[in-house]
Amino acid sequence: MNNIIDTHAHYSARQFDADRDALMAALPGGGVAGVLECATHSGDALAAVALAHRYPFVRAAVGIHPESLGEEDAPTVAVYGGDWRAELAAMRPFFEDPAVIAVGEIGLDHHWPLPAREQLELFEAQLQLAAELDLPVSVHDREAHAETYALLRQYKPRGVLHCYSGSAEDAVWLAEQGMALGFGGAATYKGAKRAAKVLAAVPRSAVVLETDCPYMAPEPVRGRRNDSRNIAHVAVRIGELWDMAPQQVLDLTAANARRVFGAWEGGTPPCQTPSVNHP
Repeated sequence: MNNIIDTHAHYSARQFDADRDALMAALPGGGVAGVLECATHSGDALAAVALAHRYPFVRAAVGIHPESLGEEDAPTVAVYGGDWRAELAAMRPFFEDPAVIAVGEIGLDHHWPLPAREQLELFEAQLQLAAELDLPVSVHDREAHAETYALLRQYKPRGVLHCYSGSAEDAVWLAEQGMALGFGGAATYKGAKRAAKVLAAVPRSAVVLETDCPYMAPEPVRGRRNDSRNIAHVAVRIGELWDMAPQQVLDLTAANARRVFGAWEGGTPPCQTPSVNHP
């Protein structure tokens, strides 16, 4: 299979340190046509953009993930002392780089004990930034549907609700508003009935595929380190639900991803070297 576009990856993660270059070089031969590498704070933003400069099929999303508010080794805490406003201001030069095509990974997370008010303010500030720059977003929503949806209703961004876990009913209005929904390995797991309902309810033009690698590997490779080539397994499962050949699923979702992010039509973005001015 080919024409795989992974709309949410983390190849800058330490799990890829041992063989990152070899793996990235192998992805096109495995059918991968595009990858959106998502940063989670200023510390990995430079690495994400560097990957986009090195590999023509990679683009970058830059943002501050809500979990960075509670991770002691994340620059949000370790460098900025929790002052995400200062960190976000220091990250502005990244958005001048043509390789950066989205604001992400941003959003809300109520699974972990993170400061709720700070999360909301950080998410809203980054939605405002995306509106100002006219960029799509890559949104993280973990056990925070009500608050996430309220802000999405207010700001009406374009982009992807990554690893969609909400209801079919909410999926319909999100799609009508212009958000795409990301599906990955979880859609292949036994008991993934909610994902099946969502995939049956929404327009197929609203569906994109992703890995969240190195996490969330699909069946039959669940439990292993994930990479973009495994999206082929997700396409097989969605093809079963849609009565469609897996390659058709890949072609359709790749077209959706290209439309949402305005990327991967060919060519390499001009290379610049952004910097973050840490305090």
